[in-house]
Amino acid sequence: MKTLTLFNHAGGVMKSSLTRDVGYTLAQAGQRVLLVDLDPQANLTDWLGVDNVTREQTVYDTAAKGDPLASPVQVHGLSLIPSDVSLALAEGQMMGVVGAHLHLRQALAAVSDDYDVVLIDSPPSLGQLSILGALAADHLVVPVPTRQKGMNALAGLSEAMATYRKLRPDLTVALYVPTLYDSRRSHDREAYAALQGILSPLASPIADRGAVWNDSSSAGQPVGVYAPGSPVHRDVLRATAEIARAAGIAVEIAGVEA
Repeated sequence: MKTLTLFNHAGGVMKSSLTRDVGYTLAQAGQRVLLVDLDPQANLTDWLGVDNVTREQTVYDTAAKGDPLASPVQVHGLSLIPSDVSLALAEGQMMGVVGAHLHLRQALAAVSDDYDVVLIDSPPSLGQLSILGALAADHLVVPVPTRQKGMNALAGLSEAMATYRKLRPDLTVALYVPTLYDSRRSHDREAYAALQGILSPLASPIADRGAVWNDSSSAGQPVGVYAPGSPVHRDVLRATAEIARAAGIAVEIAGVEA
């Protein structure tokens, strides 16, 4: 089982979108995929069309008390541990528990025979839930928008990684993924060129095609369900293949050359 955490303390960088769509693509390729929504905003949960979530269905008890994972919701061929705004309360509970940051890693180890891939959607913060998600991972996948916002976040990401590696020296970034890229904008081209010079390994950029991403999320469907064969879907297939290769996940993605 490979566990990847989509990580960036900045919001709006495509963490939830990539978690959903990469997860769906891997599941369609025959992988047994578990998604874990660690963000109290619950975008991943909402964007898969899951609602009426209770606190008991989330990772709250795992994070706060070290309990086993709740039974996942089945949606679009994926297993999902959903989120709800009540998950935010776990931040305070974790602070008083020694070793709480490793609770999710331990809970995932207990189900390692059930899944091939776990994708964790980290919240846009550097709080307790983000630490929980980072330390549960074999590797981090870091979306970075080709905007000044993305460049500004790199210093915080570097500091966070240095802190996390004190607890998990083996923790690595499998791939940095440039997102929201518009080649027509000189700023985006310059930012992407700068990322190429300072980040490695770096994926191909994901184009800024907001309408399909937004509409598929409103429909509660992965892009592969909502708009199969679209340019956005092709971006997803390529990104999934690149992430899988970087993380050592042996899988063939239909429509992508090996």
